[in-house]
Amino acid sequence: MRVAIAGAGAVGRSIAGELLENGHEILLIDKTPSAISVERVPRAEWLLADACEITSLDEAALQRCHVVIAATGDDKVNLVVSLLAKTEYGVPRVVSRVNNPKNEWLFNESWGVDVAVSTPRLMSALVEEAVSVGDLVRLLRFSQGDANLVELTLPPESTLAGIRVGDVRWPEDTSLVTIIRGSRVLTPSPEEALEPGDELLFVAAQAQEERLEELLSARHGPGHRPSTGREDGPRNT
Repeated sequence: MRVAIAGAGAVGRSIAGELLENGHEILLIDKTPSAISVERVPRAEWLLADACEITSLDEAALQRCHVVIAATGDDKVNLVVSLLAKTEYGVPRVVSRVNNPKNEWLFNESWGVDVAVSTPRLMSALVEEAVSVGDLVRLLRFSQGDANLVELTLPPESTLAGIRVGDVRWPEDTSLVTIIRGSRVLTPSPEEALEPGDELLFVAAQAQEERLEELLSARHGPGHRPSTGREDGPRNT
């Protein structure tokens, strides 16, 4: 997979190194001569150019890229790069760094952004995730479809503990993608029973997050049990 990274600072170089280790073809673009440090990421291609200029992106052959990552320290630059990558070159996947959380609302499909990564938000989310049991934590926002990657650690008191994944009627526009149990990463199967302490990762529409949290947490009245399966009986899949 060919990936172009706009911004060859510490963030861009780190991303490049990780992706190179995974066998991808990487192009680093930066307009600052001092940022061109070929010796730091020798296996990457390097281009001294302004990623906001069409002529530079033509030289980078951006139309051949499967992914473009806007990783500069300037939100305005990242937005312009994202928009050009999507609208002028039809890049299938555009990922953009958000430096100032106040600008996060701009990083959506209108600006060509498929995934916006806000470092401050991600760090605060990871802190919340580490200390929160039974509370939904938003880890990542996907611009398309108004969906988020969210996490919840199943509390011991949850009425879903011991219930099979296939027997739970999950909210609409919600998908359980991973169960982290201790050191294991499990692909959810209909027969897998949920256990207290499971870290559950979902891709969910933002409008469904409250319903999902209510379903999974222990915040139910006495004798209340969240719905599993359909009204006429469990759903076996």
